[in-house]
Amino acid sequence: MVTEKKNYDTVTIRLKADYHRLSDQLEALKASAPQEDRREGSPFGKREEEATETADLENRLALEKRVLDQMAEVEYALSKINKGTFGKCENCEQAIDPARLEILPYAKLCVTCKTKLNRTG
Repeated sequence: MVTEKKNYDTVTIRLKADYHRLSDQLEALKASAPQEDRREGSPFGKREEEATETADLENRLALEKRVLDQMAEVEYALSKINKGTFGKCENCEQAIDPARLEILPYAKLCVTCKTKLNRTG
């Protein structure tokens, strides 16, 4: 049992580091948001400029959402560690393979359940 606690300490440290990295990434994305200074001089006029700005905004918002989703996954994994349910499949309640948790510490399902889920939909 001491070994398991040590693994969870390692996982906790890794998850917290991931959370801080993601938080920094989110701040960088927000800081990179363009200000309201428009560039003039496009041969196609203002419409091309607006289309480019819209595409850039959509891409940045999609990246921000992905980072926020990952942060939520990390927070959830940390809460499972605190509750004592970390490492259990949320579907079959069997232990998730430690190798899977090493790769994806916020995995919610074991490989068998995840495979079944992917097949069905």
